[in-house]
Amino acid sequence: MGKLSKKEASIASMKKQEKYFQCPICKSGMMIMDNGRIHCSQNHSFDIAKQGYVNFLTKHVQSMYSKELFESRREIIQSGLYNRVHEMIAERLSSNINNILDAGCGEGSHLVKICEKIEHDIVSVGIDISKEGIITAAKYYDQNIWCVGDLANSPFQEQTFDCILNFLSPANYEEFKRLLTPRGKVIKLVPQAGYLQQLRKQAYASTEKEQYSNEKTVKLFNEQFSKVDISRITYTQPLEETLVPKLLEMTPLGWHVENLDMTKVQEITIDLDVLIGEI
Repeated sequence: MGKLSKKEASIASMKKQEKYFQCPICKSGMMIMDNGRIHCSQNHSFDIAKQGYVNFLTKHVQSMYSKELFESRREIIQSGLYNRVHEMIAERLSSNINNILDAGCGEGSHLVKICEKIEHDIVSVGIDISKEGIITAAKYYDQNIWCVGDLANSPFQEQTFDCILNFLSPANYEEFKRLLTPRGKVIKLVPQAGYLQQLRKQAYASTEKEQYSNEKTVKLFNEQFSKVDISRITYTQPLEETLVPKLLEMTPLGWHVENLDMTKVQEITIDLDVLIGEI
């Protein structure tokens, strides 16, 4: 038997986890058919694409982000810039966590890298409102479930996920609480003052944006959960010259630099708060 196509692999993965899904239109359970059609009892249906992902959006959304941005993001993550962060998160995931949802997964590389460092088998699901991001994720990673969807109207049953990852992405805490299993946890990463400071100095030189504060984000997170653990990870490491424009392209900082190729930095600082919340 030959290797499964991306669509066939996605069908097989999603059929195993069929209980995870609910119709984003009527909220009833869904069935996943052998041909890749996903439908509910009210006959609302969605199709697994040949690239190996599902688009669960119920209305058109214009993405701000391009295919090139997600390719750059993947290259930066594959370079190892965030390896220490991935290791830290993997260490925080206990052996009784069976699945994880990356909410705002982009092209999926953070999720894949973290799961590679977890010693036991884990079901990993990524959702993002950007179709380009999910297409890129499905292109490179076919061992995961990838969904285009809106967190305000997600295609998942309540109390489904043991962990929700929210990596430098907007949060929807009410939805996170609905999706978490009892004793489940949200892991949210937010920038601290030194995050990408070498680029920030060039993009926002002599403006108030040269300094960054996440105080409001952390305060809101604290208000949402009864148990919160906050830790900080900071390190500076060399950055290859060819990766500098790609790093700029994958962040809003690049929008404020006229010539990405002219920006020169030899090292970059990762400085993040890791927020872990339980209901």
